Amino acid sequence: MTRDPTGFLYPFIESEERDAPALVHDLAASAQAKMADSRALRSATLERCEARVVQAGQAVAQRLGGGGRLLCFGNGGSATDAEGAVALFRNPPAGRPLPAMSLVDDTAVLSALANDVGFELAFSRQIIAYGHAEDVVVGFSTSGDSVNVLRALEEAARRGILTVGLCGYDGGAIAVSDAVEYCLVVQSDSVHRVQETQSALLMQLWATVQRCMDEGISA
Repeated sequence: MTRDPTGFLYPFIESEERDAPALVHDLAASAQAKMADSRALRSATLERCEARVVQAGQAVAQRLGGGGRLLCFGNGGSATDAEGAVALFRNPPAGRPLPAMSLVDDTAVLSALANDVGFELAFSRQIIAYGHAEDVVVGFSTSGDSVNVLRALEEAARRGILTVGLCGYDGGAIAVSDAVEYCLVVQSDSVHRVQETQSALLMQLWATVQRCMDEGISA
C-alpha cells in the first residue's frame, strides 16, 4: 500500500477509518486548531512588524508616487502570492489603483529564461529588462532561501530599485542580505501559516501605501 502523500495534513486519519462521527470530530478539531494558530501568528507578526511595515509603506509610496511601479515574484505558492499582490495594487477594493507587474505570469518569458540561462536567473533577468530606478520589487520566499528570488533582489539593489522581501522561518539568506532594504519575516516553520500571515502583512503594506499617498507623503 502506498503512503498517502497528504497524510502530513491529517496524521490521525487511517486508511481503514470507519468511524465517521469520530473522524468528523477530529477533522473539525484539527481545523479549529489550525485557525487558532493562524490567528495567533497573524496577530503577533503584525504587532512585531508594525513599525517596519510603516517604514516600508512610506518608501513604497514615495516610489510609486514618483512614477515607479511594483514588480513582484516568487516560486510555487509564493508565485500566487506575488500575483495576488499585483492584483491588490492594480485593482484595489478601495483607494487608488497603482501600477504593478507580476514576473511570474508570462509563461513564455519565464520558461524561456529558465531554459536559456537557468531558473536561478529567471527573475533577475526580468529585473534587467523591466526595472527602473524609481520602481519597487517585492520578492516572496517562504524559506527565505530561494536563490532566484535573492538574485533578483540583488540585481534590483544594484540598479537603485527599492527592495522588499517577505519570508518565513527565520528569514533565511534574504533576511540577512544587504540587498534587501525591508524584510518582513513571519517566524513560523509551517508553510501554510507563513503564507496566510504574509497575506495579512501584504494587506497592511498596501493600506499603509494608500494612506501615505492620501496624506501626500509620496510627493
